[in-house]
Amino acid sequence: MPVRPVKTAPGLAPDSAADIRDTVQIMLARLRAEGAPAALDYAARLDRWTAPVVVPPEAVARAAATVPEDLKAALDYAHDNIRAFATAQRASLQDMEVELRPGLLAGQRCLPVQAAGCYVPGGRYAHIASALMTIATARAAGVDHVTACAPPRDAGGIHPATLYAMQLAGADTILCLGGVQGVAAMAFGLFHTPPADVLAGPGNAYVAEAKRQLFGPLGIDMFAGPTDVLILADASADPELVSLDLVGQAEHGANSPCWLVTDHAPLAEAVARRVPELAATLPAENAAAARAAWDALGEILLCDTRDEMRATADRYAPEHLQVMCRDLDWWRDSLCNYGSLFLGPQTTVAFGDKASGPNHVLPTSGAARYTGGLSVHKFLKTVTWQRASDAALPELAQASAVISRAEGMVGHALTAEARLFQATPRARAANDRS
Repeated sequence: MPVRPVKTAPGLAPDSAADIRDTVQIMLARLRAEGAPAALDYAARLDRWTAPVVVPPEAVARAAATVPEDLKAALDYAHDNIRAFATAQRASLQDMEVELRPGLLAGQRCLPVQAAGCYVPGGRYAHIASALMTIATARAAGVDHVTACAPPRDAGGIHPATLYAMQLAGADTILCLGGVQGVAAMAFGLFHTPPADVLAGPGNAYVAEAKRQLFGPLGIDMFAGPTDVLILADASADPELVSLDLVGQAEHGANSPCWLVTDHAPLAEAVARRVPELAATLPAENAAAARAAWDALGEILLCDTRDEMRATADRYAPEHLQVMCRDLDWWRDSLCNYGSLFLGPQTTVAFGDKASGPNHVLPTSGAARYTGGLSVHKFLKTVTWQRASDAALPELAQASAVISRAEGMVGHALTAEARLFQATPRARAANDRS
């Protein structure tokens, strides 16, 4: 039987993507032309921030002194995990060298970019953990200079715990700037910072669009859309935990899809009843966001087999994929398309979002079909090198010249043949000496 919907998602009203695109294009053009003065003007008009943009060390220290010790301890724990995981990722990618044929050497080097820009979002919530995810990962990759920016939360500037996390993770320069102007400041090297080679970090639609328009001359981690979750659950799953995890992700806001895929009809029906009830128990603003997301984008799909469940999950390619099923090893080895995988009822998305170690900057909107999330690899360039000696030249030059002439590229052929002609006398002389 085909997959059957228990709850469908009516979707959201069309957004104003064209307006966002045009607004960002105008802002970036002005920021590129005018530099820091334009960034300061946007900061004053959009965020009501007129204090210095570059956060001095003493301001970070004052902010850190206000952060509760239990929160510092939690951030220290999270940072240790994130840094350790990123460091292990870095060690997995190594320089190498291989002799392809006698006299023909080739290899690769894994080089970090020189400068990175890490955007830490603000908005409804204080996204403290995002500072750790981006900055610590760039540091583990070996980036020389990391600039980080975050919007002011109020008249006091960046949230104190976010400042503490930015410093803890190792930011060289911290800018109190949000939105397009923050992204542009890092990209263009404003406020005496080096221009970023790579921009990383989540943000709102304007931030995402700014990164999209800047991509090309510099790199970005990914094109980020609204966050999402898909939960795979069988008869062994606890409906209360499944419902709570869906609500936890829906809390992000009205544009955050939440999907349940199951082969157990009683579970599907129990979750359909329980999610609205649990959403209502959150603080008012959180409850409104969760209920809006569930009403517009929440889905419950009923399958007949676990293979059908797996195929559905791979088709959706979710950012966060939770598995609350028996035989976790089978699911781990069978699933292909996801940003990050959370195996078992003890493992919730919140762990990955905040403290467990793997990065929480992940592909959304189905992009998990072709890419993974943020990692040290985003801040590294795998560059290649090659070296040919006389022993390799007869075959190498001949093959290159033949291919070049077939393509009509005579100049290329001549450069290959010149090496062969030069090598021939050397080879004869070597033979004479022997």
